[in-house]
Amino acid sequence: MKNQYRKLVINRIVITVLLILVQVGWFIFALEKLAGYSRWVGTAFTVLSVLIVLYIIGKDDNSAYKIGWIVLIMTLPLFGGLLYLFFGDKKPSRKLRRKLQKQHELYRGSLIREEGEQREPEENSRAEGTLQYVEHMSDFPAYGDTHVTYYPSGEEMFEDMLAGLKSARHFIFLEYFIVAEGRMWHTVLEILKEKAAQGVDVRMIYDDMGCVALLPGGYDVQLEKYGIKCMAFNPVVPLLSLVMNNRDHRKILVIDGHTAFTGGINLADEYINEKVRFGYWKDTGVRLKGEGVWSFTEMFLEMWNAFRREDEQIDRFRPHAHHPEPFAGKGLVQPYSDSPLDNEMVAENVYLEILHQAKKYVYIFTPYLIVDDVMRNALRLAAKRGVDVRIVTPGIPDKPMIFRLTRSNYPPLLKAGIRIYEYTPGFIHAKSYICDDEFGVVGSVNMDYRSLFLHFECATLLYRTEGLEELKQDCVKTMEESREITLADCKSGLIGGLFDSVLRVFAPLC
Repeated sequence: MKNQYRKLVINRIVITVLLILVQVGWFIFALEKLAGYSRWVGTAFTVLSVLIVLYIIGKDDNSAYKIGWIVLIMTLPLFGGLLYLFFGDKKPSRKLRRKLQKQHELYRGSLIREEGEQREPEENSRAEGTLQYVEHMSDFPAYGDTHVTYYPSGEEMFEDMLAGLKSARHFIFLEYFIVAEGRMWHTVLEILKEKAAQGVDVRMIYDDMGCVALLPGGYDVQLEKYGIKCMAFNPVVPLLSLVMNNRDHRKILVIDGHTAFTGGINLADEYINEKVRFGYWKDTGVRLKGEGVWSFTEMFLEMWNAFRREDEQIDRFRPHAHHPEPFAGKGLVQPYSDSPLDNEMVAENVYLEILHQAKKYVYIFTPYLIVDDVMRNALRLAAKRGVDVRIVTPGIPDKPMIFRLTRSNYPPLLKAGIRIYEYTPGFIHAKSYICDDEFGVVGSVNMDYRSLFLHFECATLLYRTEGLEELKQDCVKTMEESREITLADCKSGLIGGLFDSVLRVFAPLC
């Protein structure tokens, strides 16, 4: 059975890749033939490239993304402009945008607080400004009365996830980028099947690209047979299209409306170290219990109903619908999402806000450090004004070329006084920030272009909540287990330095 399953997955990948390669070859062949047919056609293509460069310069877009395209067009003046016309738009397809935006407008009213539910503004006006920015730009407000539990590893969170799933009585919502065969998923699946048989409303969204090498095509149909409602987001089709670039990278589990799990942890065995891939797999997550869970429920329902259209009324999914008792918790939690539907980089701006207001320290976990000039300058400015900025990246990479790109960003940060550590025991997949014992972020957002500009993401902004002290101690412990990087470790020579520069130029286009 396992061999048959693996064969289905491999066949799906091979067929998809071959069909895309055929389309790439045909595209290049057609352009060359067309350009060679007439000198005037070649001249027209070149003029088009110049006009496209001027258009790119005038666009309100990320500067690194613009530079990447300008260099590419200058390198290929004959075809560069056409390449941009076909592949330069980072936004999802019109159809996908229309469905998701319509659903967001329909549900955004559910996030607006009633008159009696308004919270008092925070005394720290700078912090209050950050909370207000996130609410204004993403529509997701900050909540009190929410207890936060921090998890320094996937194994620890998995135990509580199972307990939460077993306690479900009304509904379970799951949304994950990666789902893979193994102990973790099989254990979850057995509980989901049992709950569905009991009449619990079980729904699941998985990203089809994230699972293309892990699940056979039509796996959502298989889950439906178990009574689990399922949707594969943005299904992979063997067509040369940037629509495939926009993936659902979120990790959300909601149980009965009052409990939610999120962070960097997917449903695959490496995340709980049942399977060893790149040494010890270090990840982080949080559990929310209380009012703040509503934002994650609403995120899921927006995505679900944009394509399945099952729920006209969503009040039955609210935190108190199945938990009449009051909730309790310190501080404020603000779950938020970010998407490529607009030009507002909420996830990046939350990171920037934390760096701009830090006074004592900022500790960062990230698997990839592929940053633009804005983020790089914010990191350096914080360090230059005396903030203790420390970043932990993997010691054992999952993607060697991406690891080289990450390391190429070390020198300017080290020169500014930022301390960088590589996690010696293995791969760090966590995406976490903590600042001055007051602010923290735990979510799915990597510090790279794909997460910040192309993917659908989610995270939780924590302000003076439980779990922050545990996050800080986890950062300190992890740095003690890691190797601190110096400028001497970053020497790459003339050829290596030029290669790194090429990688940085084209990173936003990948």
